[in-house]
Parts: sequence; structure tokens; C-alpha cells
Amino acid sequence: MESTPSHGPAPSARPVAPYVGGKRNLAGRLAKLIESAPHDLYAEVFVGMAGVFLRRRTRPQAEVINDWSRDVATLFRVLQRHYVAFVDHLKFHITTRAEFERLVVVDPDTLTDIERAARFLYLQRTAFGGKVTGRNFAMGLNGGRAARFDVTRLTPMLEDLHARLAGVLIERLPFADFIRRYDGQGVLFYLDPPYWGSEDYYGETMFSREDFGRLREALAGIKGRFILSINDVPEIREIFAEFDVASADTVYGLAAAGATQARELIIRN
Repeated sequence: MESTPSHGPAPSARPVAPYVGGKRNLAGRLAKLIESAPHDLYAEVFVGMAGVFLRRRTRPQAEVINDWSRDVATLFRVLQRHYVAFVDHLKFHITTRAEFERLVVVDPDTLTDIERAARFLYLQRTAFGGKVTGRNFAMGLNGGRAARFDVTRLTPMLEDLHARLAGVLIERLPFADFIRRYDGQGVLFYLDPPYWGSEDYYGETMFSREDFGRLREALAGIKGRFILSINDVPEIREIFAEFDVASADTVYGLAAAGATQARELIIRN
């Protein structure tokens, strides 16, 4: 099914940092599914670093992204609204282990929004594997790797993302509140919740094992459409059995680090 006529081209942009659980190897397939589903409003419930959001080549007139992580929501809001000041602030950061270790122990709640966004971006780009909790400094793990926080290389990516975020509504709501607020005819939700077994990778109180059942309840009977992607385990198949559940082969990790074949579920109503 073709996209609705109201859809236009989406400006090109890439994620500006790695993030645990990113859909790097499945994003293309998910983007095509999203684009083929008729919708007037695109609503992404767990946006993370926006790997799927940015992979879409077309967009409807209305888009809204959400993440309960204050760091994620603040980064996108600062990039959207305070781009020039943010880039100026980043010029003072260089890739060193000492700077990484200093920022890891800083309480982000003591920082301004620009400082908080810069800290989060720095740590995500210099930590191994895009981890959010238990971060480890990544430099030196693969000899000869260029500095991961080079502002001269990063600025064009930030500029592209700034342009892509124009007109996008950015929320920070619990997932059930977000779904309830934006549900309606013509709405398409995309959901990329934490993997089963990895609920604590994003920080305490972010998502619990019990939240999978709450997520099913929030999606049951909505007026809009949804597409949900998650790892393929028996528990997830059982929880979401009332919906259309299909499997998709993918790869976890990078080839250089010993990538493994895996299977994910794509769940729809």
C-alpha cells in the first residue's frame, strides 16, 4: 500500500550517537513497513537515538517523538531549539579518558539543559557499545581508532539532525500516557521498547519486566495502528499473542566484534 498523498520527503540525517538496543540492522525493513502504512500522524514511543525515525524517507505533516529518558528528550529539544549555543558549547570537549571519567560521575540534574545534552552526547559517543548504565571508556579497545568526539566531524551531523527536527513535537511521557494522548484515527505508533531480559540497561525506573504487560494493555483497542519491534522470546510471543506477530532475521553486534545471527519480532494490530 502506498504512502498517503500528504507525505513528503524527509530531510536526510543520521543518529548522532550509538544507543543500546538500536535497530541498526533492521531499521531499513522497519522504515519500509512504516512508510507503507497509511497515516497522518507518526508517533514514536521509545525514540532512543532515532535510528528508525531517521531512516524513513518520507514523513506525514505531523510527527511526534517521545522518550521517558530525560537525557534523550533534552538532547533532541536542545538540538531543535538551541542549536547554535549547543554547538558552541561542544567546542570545549575533547576525547580523553579523564574527561570521560569526570563526566560519568557528574549528576546531570545539576546541569543546565545545554550542559546536560552535551554530557549525554559526549558519553554516548565515547562509551563502549552505546551503553547508558555502567559505561566504559571505548578508546583503546580497537587500536588506531580516531577520536569519537571530534566536533569538526560531528557538527555536520548535528546540523542535519537540527534541520530534520524542524516541526517535530518532542515529548517526555510514560509510554501509556503518550499512547493515550496521541491515539486516534490516522495515527501510526512505532514502538521499540527495551528487549526482554534487558529492561535495566537504560537506568533504574525506566522500564520493568511488568511494563510489557502494561504496554500490551495500552495498545489493546487503540484507534490508530502500531508497529512494534522486539527480540523473539517465548514470553513476548505469549504477551502479545492477540496481535499479528511475525519474525524477522537480523544480526546483533558488528562483524568485527563477532556479530551473531538473531531473530526479532515485528508485532502489528
